[in-house]
Amino acid sequence: MTAVWVLGDQLSGERGPLADDPERVLFVEASEFARRQRYHPQKLTLVFAAMRNLADDLRADGVDVVYERAGSFGDGLDAYFDTHPGDELVVQRPATHGAADRLRELVEARGGSLRVVENEQFLRSPAAFDAWAVDRDGDAYSHEAFYRWMRRETGYLLVDGDPEGGEWNYDDQNRETPPDDYESPELPNFEYGEHVPEVREWVAEAFDTWGDPEGFGWPVTREHAERALADFLDHRLADFGSYEDAMLADDWHLDHSLLSAALNVGLLGPREVVDAAIAAYRNRDDVPLNSIEGFVRQVIGWREFVRHVYRREMPALADANQLDQTRDLPPLYWDPDATEMACVGAAVGRVHDRGYTHHIERLMVLSNFALLYGASPQALNEWFYGGFVDAYHWVVTPNVVGMGSFGTAAFTTKPYAASANYVDRMSDFCAGCRYDPDSTTGPDACPFNSLYWDFLADHEDALRANHRMGLVYGHLDDKRDAGNLAAIRERADEVRSLAESGDL
Repeated sequence: MTAVWVLGDQLSGERGPLADDPERVLFVEASEFARRQRYHPQKLTLVFAAMRNLADDLRADGVDVVYERAGSFGDGLDAYFDTHPGDELVVQRPATHGAADRLRELVEARGGSLRVVENEQFLRSPAAFDAWAVDRDGDAYSHEAFYRWMRRETGYLLVDGDPEGGEWNYDDQNRETPPDDYESPELPNFEYGEHVPEVREWVAEAFDTWGDPEGFGWPVTREHAERALADFLDHRLADFGSYEDAMLADDWHLDHSLLSAALNVGLLGPREVVDAAIAAYRNRDDVPLNSIEGFVRQVIGWREFVRHVYRREMPALADANQLDQTRDLPPLYWDPDATEMACVGAAVGRVHDRGYTHHIERLMVLSNFALLYGASPQALNEWFYGGFVDAYHWVVTPNVVGMGSFGTAAFTTKPYAASANYVDRMSDFCAGCRYDPDSTTGPDACPFNSLYWDFLADHEDALRANHRMGLVYGHLDDKRDAGNLAAIRERADEVRSLAESGDL
């Protein structure tokens, strides 16, 4: 008999082998996975509870479900083949580099066979992306070129072959600041049944985790995920585009979809999400073009793009460190009270409380601080992978090592480094912070400022020739000519010392 092996990030009954009405399905709940590093307890709760819920749903549909709770995948396969010798297993190709080969070795070592099929949780196949990549300009991948190609391939937001509204990208309309009295819509509540509290208690007892287990509010069933999608479309899609890049001290989610975790474990599929969003845009008058385009770009553009860049650039991508940054992360990444920087403390606190912050806080606060501080891309990557509920190697590694750390030039052309000016412009954090965003030296100066100029000076040989960095290096020259750079770099050293001691 052929049995479908369902992995913890492939929990879709609507796509892949489960959609073909299998007679038998295998789940292996391997606790070894949860001991590899310190994960956020909500991430572990989400995966294990969602697995158990899907198994219940399949049993209710009359499917023969074998659910092995084991120490490792190998132990689970031992138990399975002891009672089901001769079965062939079929699995969707995991997105994680090398995982398919490891799974095949485990199965074949136990006398079984494993058939790996296309992963249907993405829109573009490896072959389709590879064919596009052959024709790319230069050595770096271009997300914008890929995104336009995806729009043409899917037909999304096109009118007679041209982009709706005349522009491919409305990113310049995604940077508005909410008014002072702005309140984002409330989020839906989910009824969880027995699995979430059971798994949460088990995770707390069995594993060394980091973060708050109690603030759990994530979809763990198909019905939850559908409700989450509908809630986003009904209440937050309209304002999503305008406030997409904004950050507010008292609002952790604004109008973001919060669907990434459900997408990345398979409870939702990218096509259904985009189709539903475009239908809402077509059928309502309150959803502007910049909102729907920004959302579509996230799902069919960036999500698909990083998946395939990861696939093609691994394993070198994971170890990339072109700026040779080697510092460990300071304590503030695990303790939001270890810094008085309002933006960094809030972002770390949101990860601690919910395993989530939105993409600008990830890139321009958490990653930006690590980049300017000089942290190892690998240390930051491990922290993101363990701490976020939607984090998987295929999506975290290119985002953190590439975008966040500028560890590779494979698809990024400049470091996303910024001073306090960016945070002040895009948020209200600075108004309530003890540090002054307009000062660069002195004990009250925002740490981002001295770290920014010190970073540019430290990596001048590598970055000055970058055509996208010419203006900022002109400003660095002005500071050097004015005799200010030495004091700035001294302040940066002090900031690093304070961060290392947990006193920033």
